[in-house]
Amino acid sequence: MPPIPASPSTSQQRQAARLSTSVVFKPTRADMALIEDLEHRTFLWFWEAGDAQTGLVPDRYPSDQTQASVASVGFGLTAYGIGVERGYITRQQAIERTLNTLRYLFRLPQNDSTENASGYHGFFYHFLNKDTGLRFNKDIELSSIDTALLMQGILFAESYYTQNTPQEAEIRTLANALYQNVDWTWMRRPDLRLSMGWSPERQFLPNYWEGYSEGMMAYILALGAEKHPLQPASWQVWLTTNDRRWGEYYGQTLLNFAPMFGHQYTHSWIDFRGIQDDWNREKGIDYFENSRRATYAQRTYAMTNPGRWQDYGKDVWGLTASDGPGELTQTVGGTPRRFMSYAARGTGRDYTQDDGTIAPTAAGGSVAFAPEIAIPALREMKHRYGGRIYSRYGFVDAFNPSFHTADKSFWSDTAYLGIDQGPILLMIENWRSGLVWNTMKRNPAIREGLLKAGFRGGWLGDRAATPAPAIHASAPASVPSAPVSQHAHAHLPAHNGAQQTG
Repeated sequence: MPPIPASPSTSQQRQAARLSTSVVFKPTRADMALIEDLEHRTFLWFWEAGDAQTGLVPDRYPSDQTQASVASVGFGLTAYGIGVERGYITRQQAIERTLNTLRYLFRLPQNDSTENASGYHGFFYHFLNKDTGLRFNKDIELSSIDTALLMQGILFAESYYTQNTPQEAEIRTLANALYQNVDWTWMRRPDLRLSMGWSPERQFLPNYWEGYSEGMMAYILALGAEKHPLQPASWQVWLTTNDRRWGEYYGQTLLNFAPMFGHQYTHSWIDFRGIQDDWNREKGIDYFENSRRATYAQRTYAMTNPGRWQDYGKDVWGLTASDGPGELTQTVGGTPRRFMSYAARGTGRDYTQDDGTIAPTAAGGSVAFAPEIAIPALREMKHRYGGRIYSRYGFVDAFNPSFHTADKSFWSDTAYLGIDQGPILLMIENWRSGLVWNTMKRNPAIREGLLKAGFRGGWLGDRAATPAPAIHASAPASVPSAPVSQHAHAHLPAHNGAQQTG
């Protein structure tokens, strides 16, 4: 293998981008059969991995680890409604699992102790012990973004179960109480930005949510709260770095964030088509279109393949936070190649981190953005690699055709991660029916949060939110070259469940 070449020129990138948009995709019956099969299998992961009595969902499964992920729980609560609509489970089964989950979460202890708490100020620890529901260990932080992912699922439950029955009324009551208990003002820094988290040992983390990322959902949820809301000034401060991350990349002009999960998480619940905040209106774009462009940029990057990774092309692509072969360096064709375990792989103007590892959730979670390129990618990857990457729960978390050993010519994971399964399931359903988006549109907190952030148009209409008292803040003097994300490092398995397969 020759040495890694320099990045392609701008003209080469634009040529690849034109090729990437030249074909109009029309799904065939086989495509729809694949999508239905993938959606059902991915749903099954949440249903079988989750604890029927507590509702806790593991970070990864199958695995011997003992940690539950509150973010996985949020995706799971949404998955159950999808399961009802698709006929995978009955409404009563979904009600019982959802009620068990909300009752359990509501009873968990909230305090500032190091060992005998599940959360504090309404926030939950990133990982909980699956048997006790308490903080997994002293390295685990109280997480603002994982709490936000949990709350998205909780608000989905509040707006999905609307029938006039005692059980569904209890779901709505518990959901609203859990959401309103989150003290967003306590997590707010003096500069109005949200901290990424807190722990009893170290207090507030030095990292905070700033710049386009999955953090946008936390701000929207915080703005829409009644008891402990943030003010619109926090959204305006969050926007201050957007212009620095706006620009052309692989033939697309977009607001950059390298891993695809940053373009997927908030969109899994909120429909940004046709609604714009102040920054969007200035650029003549909305965040949905921005994510569509990010999907195309990822594919074009794979088509040009500057790193010369094996099998990259128009239908084999996708970089996001995922598992990987492990932390080691191999010499391939005379060139040293560094491989990684769990890492925030991605490509953008902010940074590129790539070791040849493909995560199917990058394409699967982008089906709603660009089905014409995402579905052919899913189809080709399943066709090309078969049972090595596609099994009972759909696509494994990641695979790497470039990773070779003396007796193995291909690496694939054996585990599935809740935060990667979630976008596949939710975004496929959003593409098929709009179920999750339409359910969340009925939620008053989501609507109010968007309005207070300045979003107008589309399904929101043109009504302005009630003005809040002005709060002034200044932007920081500098911005890190690569955005910090909890999901870049926080989902390392307790034991590496990956294996090498031939």
